[in-house]
Order: sequence, then structure tokens, then C-alpha cells
Amino acid sequence: MYVADLHVHIGRAGNDKAIKVTASRDLTFENIARECAERKGIDIVGVVDCAAPSVLRDIEDLLDTGDMAELPAGGLRYRDKVTILPGAEFETREAHGGICHSVSFFPEVRRLRQFSDVLSRHVTNVDLSSQATRMPVAELLEICTDCGGEFIIAHAFTPFKSLYGSCARRMEDVFPAEALEHIAALELGLSADSFLADRIAELADVAFVSNSDAHSLPRIGREYNILNIQAPTMEEVLMALRREAGRHVAANFGLDPRLGKYHRTYCLDCELTATQPPPQLVCEACGSVRVVMGVLDRIVQIADYPEPRPPEHRPPYQYQVPLQFVPKVGAVTLNRLLNRFGTEMAVLHQATPEELARSVGDKIAGLIIAAREGKLDLIPGGGGRYGRPVTAADAQRHQLRMRL
Repeated sequence: MYVADLHVHIGRAGNDKAIKVTASRDLTFENIARECAERKGIDIVGVVDCAAPSVLRDIEDLLDTGDMAELPAGGLRYRDKVTILPGAEFETREAHGGICHSVSFFPEVRRLRQFSDVLSRHVTNVDLSSQATRMPVAELLEICTDCGGEFIIAHAFTPFKSLYGSCARRMEDVFPAEALEHIAALELGLSADSFLADRIAELADVAFVSNSDAHSLPRIGREYNILNIQAPTMEEVLMALRREAGRHVAANFGLDPRLGKYHRTYCLDCELTATQPPPQLVCEACGSVRVVMGVLDRIVQIADYPEPRPPEHRPPYQYQVPLQFVPKVGAVTLNRLLNRFGTEMAVLHQATPEELARSVGDKIAGLIIAAREGKLDLIPGGGGRYGRPVTAADAQRHQLRMRL
């Protein structure tokens, strides 16, 4: 079994050139690899800004020094500790104005460079992350496959720039039928889970992945996948997504959707996050139509089924509260935990309550265990604001403010 987070951004290239302007400058290609190997316990990481020429130079420098090597079965192996799947996230626009993000992954650097060269003719600045391509998503998929890449729909339900959130009600609205077999997987996004997505009939055969979309080093691994594969290579990852030769996605670990930024509809005028049953298309308090529709509300609006109908192959979706989200766990406490247990995965899944208590005290240990067991109260997110886990006392105060 291998742990994989397939959506991590780069903030800066090694030459200090900005890549993802909203991401931390500490998010360099090598820092991501080191963080996954030494602090997070991530075995396979997808880095989604590798088509930027500045990042390509960083990759080639690591290959030249021997710190990294290309794997015959696809992917880049960093110091024999972590495998990197080099990819590129781009933005497409349909004729009706809908916007979609997707990630293309490549087994070899030469194929990635070919893709970068082609896309540089369709974007304003290929060195910046998630650039608008001035083409529909079906055309980008065709370019990806022509260059030997694999295609994943990114954060498929978020309200502004995603397939279902702002682009289409069904895949056939934007893809020809013959193209669908070339979509390797669909990324759920932080505000959705497989239970919600399995209310859409056309997704029954599609593999779901849950990834962090990290914009800072600590956010890596806040969502991830457990893959039943024989080796950490791109070829094996794809076999798992396609359920070939016994390989498969064994589990998706992710935030409870209520912790995501866009789970419920949010009013831009009175700043209320919806509390009434979905779908809420106008503000329930002031009646404003100036709202950001929530992921839950959108899925209910377009769903085929009132309840999820997971196919037999669908792996369990297991809720996880990352350590950064746990109340009372600040930077000092986090470092103490990592120094004691090695990686965040070890803290979240392996450390016993007694071991945690000896490291950070009974109160914080209790909160970590409560988060692990899904016993913390959650205040839902919306409109670009994360939800948050809270203590019972904080939840009561929040409910009082909402009534007022």
C-alpha cells in the first residue's frame, strides 16, 4: 500500500521566479519532495506546475546531480524516498463561458517538455500556474493524450473553475463520447466526498481521487489516497485508477466536506453561510441572489439520485482532520508531534492516546483522538472560507451568534 497526494502546487522556482502567485514561496520542487519524504509520510506526490520552464530547469538540475532519477515505469524518484509524478494544471473555457481546471501528468520529462512547448502557444505566460488556455477542455485533453499524458479532472465541483461547478451538468456537455475513456480520474475537491459524487450516475465507472491542492508545505497531505499497487511508479498508479491486474484505490482520505471552503452556499451581501436544506440558490436571510453556490447545493441541484449509489469498486472514503485543523495544535505542538512520531501520517493513524498524551498532554491528545474518531463539532465552510472543527463550547457559542 502506498500513500499518494496527486495535487500539490509550486510557489517558487529555484531561481526565485514566482510560479503559483497565491502559494507559499517555500513550495519549491525539491522542498515538496523533502516534505513528503521526511515530515508527511507521502510516498507518491503529483506536482502540478511542472510545465513551467523554470520548474523544468529545476527538475533537470536534480536529474543532473543524481538526486533524482527517471523511473522506467514512469515518474521521478527523489533520493529513493518519494516518487514525483510531474504534471501541469491548466484552465479551459467553453463557448458558453464555463471554466474548468484539469491536470495532465506525464511519465517522462521529454513528454512533459513537449506538452509545455505546445501549451506555450496557447497561454499568455506558461511559467505561471493554472494559466487560461483559450481552448475548450476537450481540446486540452486531446493535446495531453497526443503528448503521452494522462488526464485528471481537478476539484470537479468547486463553484468557479470546475467541470460540474461552473462548466457543465454532464460530461457529455463538453466531451465527445470517445474522449471519456482517456480521463484517468476525477478529483473530488475539499468540499466534496465520494458519497456526494456517487449521486451522479455517469460517474459510476470513474475513479475518484482526493488530493490536497496544497498551496503551502503544511497543507500537503490534508487529503490523500491509499493505493494498492506493487511499486511507486506512474504506470502502477494508472493501473490502480483503471482497476487493472488487482491494483486499485484502496481508500480515499479527506476532509469532511463541511471543512472545505465552498461546501455551502454563501451570501456575498450579508456574509451568511446557508443552513437550510440544499439547494439554496438565494440567501435564506436577506434574499440576495449575489451568492457563491456551495458544492453540496450544486450536487443536489444536478444529482440523478437522492442518495449515493456507490458502485461495487468504490473504495471507502474516510474522513480525516489534518493536524493543522485540530484546535489547540499550533506550530510548536505540531513540531513536537513530528519530532516524536516522525510523520503526520504516524500521528494521525498510529500513535496511541497514551503516546500522544505523553508528548503533548491530555487535553490536546484528546482533541487529536476526537478528530481521528470524527467526534469534533464542525462549523461548515462557504464562500472561500474554510470550515473548522471546534470544541463543544465553541460550537454552542457559534449557534448562539447565528440565532442573534
